[in-house]
Amino acid sequence: MRFTLTGVFIFMLVGCLGFAQNGPVVGEVPQEVETRFIEEPEDLKVESWIEGLVAPWALVFLPDGRALVSERPGRIRLIRDGRLVAEPYLELGVAAIGEGGLMGLALHPDFPEEPYLYAMYTYREGGELYNRVQRFYHRGVTAEPDKVLVDRIPGSRYHDGGRLGFGPDGMLYATAGENFKAERAQDREILSGSILRIAPDGSIPPDNPFPGSPIWSIGHRNPQGLAWHPETGDLFSSEHGPSGEYGLRGHDIVNVIEKGKNYGWPREVGVGGLAEYEDPLIMWEPATPPAGMTFWRGKLYLATLGSETLMRIGLTHRNGEEYRITSIQGLFASSRRDSLYGRLRAAVAGPDGALYVLTSNRDGRGRPRDGDDKILRITPR
Repeated sequence: MRFTLTGVFIFMLVGCLGFAQNGPVVGEVPQEVETRFIEEPEDLKVESWIEGLVAPWALVFLPDGRALVSERPGRIRLIRDGRLVAEPYLELGVAAIGEGGLMGLALHPDFPEEPYLYAMYTYREGGELYNRVQRFYHRGVTAEPDKVLVDRIPGSRYHDGGRLGFGPDGMLYATAGENFKAERAQDREILSGSILRIAPDGSIPPDNPFPGSPIWSIGHRNPQGLAWHPETGDLFSSEHGPSGEYGLRGHDIVNVIEKGKNYGWPREVGVGGLAEYEDPLIMWEPATPPAGMTFWRGKLYLATLGSETLMRIGLTHRNGEEYRITSIQGLFASSRRDSLYGRLRAAVAGPDGALYVLTSNRDGRGRPRDGDDKILRITPR
């Protein structure tokens, strides 16, 4: 496999710094298209739907038209008739430290017949940080704890993962970061650095790849997004690349996730030619950190933090062939970090046909703008 000049230079630099034995092979960028920035896309209309949030992380829509949004300090807020209800729907005692706190939300696929809300959050116990996936019983305008499904997932100030989502198979998927301890991503005995898959009641599906384990795939650094292709049902995941480890930065990726596969971290970054690891579908060499994402109107929309843009990704797929990226557009920014809305945490397709995007400027790393944090509502012109 041919290396890019950038990849060769970084790999040589890593070797000179003494990391060659333990550091990753740095390979090619897989896509053939460049990211093109469009500050004001003419085909989209943007309005501020909800304002005054604090570090919102996930958004889910109830069948009756209401919505729930998580705030990282530990609150789930109810949105009714396009307005934020003052009293929290649910408050949790979380450890909102660094990148941890209240993160992903998901609704049972048979909601409201099965009136369950799922949340993933960080907590402290005995001086250590852990992450937990818990189920709550929906009571209309509030919820009550029901059952802890996965507990003591290693937590940290950094790299907690945190995204939840139900797949077309009816199973619940959760992303777990490697807590800034890279080798955990290759250890199947630890739930860090992996994507997990459990049944709605918390049991381990018998068709999981590793008997008795909730792990679905390994080799992940900090996966932050989950989305299923509307036609093929394939699972896509976004993931943060290195931020200084082994002398590397950037190299953020999108993967297509398959059962039991190993996605390489920290052995391989990009298309490095190592057969035992899966290659990414997309890699951005400049720091982009991608977060939540969704398919909408035939394209993949991906919220990004560091580059402060909504990535609109065109892709094609034919039976028996791999996905091919046809375009990447960075919306609402003229260049990286020169954007209209700042850091973006999640993109969610709404039941009304609109796309909803959460800003993340009050998370300690952004530059708050008027009304932040917000939920933007995007519709086609």
